[in-house]
Amino acid sequence: MDLATIIGLIIAVGAITGAFVLDGGSLDAVFLTAPILIVVGGTLGATTITTSMAAVVRFPLYLKLAFFGRGQNMIYTIDMIERLAENARRDGILGLEKRIKGIRNPFFKKAMQLVVDGTEVTALREILETEIAYIEERHKIGIYFFNKAGGFAPTMGILGTVLGLVHTLANASDASRMAASIASAFIATLWGVGLANVFFLPVADKLKMRHEEEIAHLELMMEGVISLQSGETPRNIRRRLLSFVSPRHRRNEM
Repeated sequence: MDLATIIGLIIAVGAITGAFVLDGGSLDAVFLTAPILIVVGGTLGATTITTSMAAVVRFPLYLKLAFFGRGQNMIYTIDMIERLAENARRDGILGLEKRIKGIRNPFFKKAMQLVVDGTEVTALREILETEIAYIEERHKIGIYFFNKAGGFAPTMGILGTVLGLVHTLANASDASRMAASIASAFIATLWGVGLANVFFLPVADKLKMRHEEEIAHLELMMEGVISLQSGETPRNIRRRLLSFVSPRHRRNEM
């Protein structure tokens, strides 16, 4: 579980609702079906038009990645590549074939299989770079989805407010209820702006962060595998790969 996402969401929602209640507001006045339906339904509908049904179907997966995703353990990967390099120097490249089955990451496993199959270094880099490029494109779909939703939500909120005001003015005969009706009309704007800035856009940025972390991890794997294929020593491979991690981790290696 990503505590930063959970705690950040709790703080944001808690601060907004807490301030509203302390100011004398009632939460019952906020949770109105019509404004929520306009904002949520309209936003998802408009976002679906700009993306695809495949992105909508993967919506729960994107949320799972944002709220429960884990960081990339690069030191563990460096350790593994170093051990593989040591095995390759001792037993030869073909001796690594029996160790490929224990690799869980599909990209890393494919890269090592290419090495064992005798793929030339230039071709190996081209294949892995192409793989990373397509992974980047797949990741961008989720980021694009939530960015678009964050852009549409405030507009849908304004649309809901306009519809509410139209309905209020069309029934202006009862002046005593007009003030309450006008206040209710602005609830749609509240939901639109709130969902955009507390949910959709933060989730998009979290997915972007996850994307950047994973791409850096994949590039580390690629450089490590290519160095192994080139016959570099395990120690030099480790030194090269440590450039991908933070200075704090590098100091721990000294």
